[in-house]
Amino acid sequence: MSQLHFFFFPLMAHGHMIPTLDMAKLVASRGVKATIITTPLNELVFSRSIERSKHLGIEIDIRLIKFQAVENNLPEGCERLDLIPSPELVNNFFKATVMMQEQFEQLVEECHPNCLVSDMMFHWTTDTAAKFKISRIVFHGTCFFSLCVAESIRHHKPFKNVSSDSESFVVPNLPHQIKLTRTELSPFDLIEEETIIFQIFNEVREANLKSYGVIFNSFYELEPDYVEHYTKFLSRKNWAIGPLSLCNRDIEDKAERGEKSSIREHEVLKWLDSKKPSSIVYVCFGSAANFTTTQMQELAMGLEASGQDFIWVVRTDNEEWMPEGFEERTKEKGLIVRGWAPQVLILDHEAIGAFVTHCGWNSTLEGISAGVPMVTWPLFAEQFFNEKLVTDVLKIGVGVGSVQWREAASEGVKSEAIAKAIKRVMVSEEAEGFRSSAKAYKEMARQAIERGGSSYTGLTTLLQDIGAYSCKSD
Repeated sequence: MSQLHFFFFPLMAHGHMIPTLDMAKLVASRGVKATIITTPLNELVFSRSIERSKHLGIEIDIRLIKFQAVENNLPEGCERLDLIPSPELVNNFFKATVMMQEQFEQLVEECHPNCLVSDMMFHWTTDTAAKFKISRIVFHGTCFFSLCVAESIRHHKPFKNVSSDSESFVVPNLPHQIKLTRTELSPFDLIEEETIIFQIFNEVREANLKSYGVIFNSFYELEPDYVEHYTKFLSRKNWAIGPLSLCNRDIEDKAERGEKSSIREHEVLKWLDSKKPSSIVYVCFGSAANFTTTQMQELAMGLEASGQDFIWVVRTDNEEWMPEGFEERTKEKGLIVRGWAPQVLILDHEAIGAFVTHCGWNSTLEGISAGVPMVTWPLFAEQFFNEKLVTDVLKIGVGVGSVQWREAASEGVKSEAIAKAIKRVMVSEEAEGFRSSAKAYKEMARQAIERGGSSYTGLTTLLQDIGAYSCKSD
């Protein structure tokens, strides 16, 4: 049989593009030809890493599609979710993604890939795959647990059985007792069936159900009950091949995932080298968080009150958030990184003792892969489900008590709650238990990707399945 060729087509958002790049590199390392499809503005997210891979003899390429931003009343160059200037324009962005179909199909016709791995939101790629008789695999960018929780909520609507937003309900038919409140559900979980947004998500869901299967950035040993539950009750063909971030073995690949770091990696490592093992709190909320000045001040005060040394990644040019004298008082204890940080490199360092995270799945799994306990501070969407996996199932972290952004504008998380959660993970009687459990999952993650491990075998099965599907389609 001739060499397999995979197309990878991620949603234009850092949280989707970064794991897709890792996935393409991983597949290509097995002798498969990999091509990543994106838009001109996002080429830089991939190009440096692709060049390094090519020098190692790995066959990976990138092809560009024009994104019709201006034609959809978006600013010129608005080719990524974090660049959308206001929430009202999100629909325009997704309309523009649908308009990529014609160019995308021209590329499929030209390159004849055997398989298309595309983002869940690109539902129209199911029709493209059917048209060209190739398999489409869906990439959700989250874990089995969160999809099982979301599907149970969609099907059973347990939030309708409580009388207030703060009253908890049990999510039915799951392997563990998982409790949530309405304030932990996103607007998408609460939408009514007659709304336009429900119809859009239903379209996405129907297209995904028609696809060949689902690929996961996870590993069996992390959530075995939910791999089994997803496979049995949702009856979807699936492959767990993560943690994808572990395919980055050299310092450059770790340091430049997504964007070039705004601080030199040797500066960060030198600072960390001067600290004791498990003594640093790493604080980072991904690429999409947008805290108010008041919330930033509460976080600063909470960090200071915890008494712990820290690295804090701040993604704002506005310095009004900083409490008076904060940087001066904490200059020996804290390192503030303004902009993009080499997260995997930092988390892997032995000095890191806890990770204050928004629970985006990439960050959560990077923390797990590094064996670092977490202080969970979800902000929106399925991040609240990921939090429950960390705190209630894996028991490797504690929450600060955050709620969805629609509530957070008035509520916020207070400095006392932040300090309390950090101290609980870092220095309480429970701290050693968190560390021990986190280290055990780190070891499982490393074993999963090695030859004979669950994720290594998952990828082997995926390649065999696509090979068999391609032969059948010819």
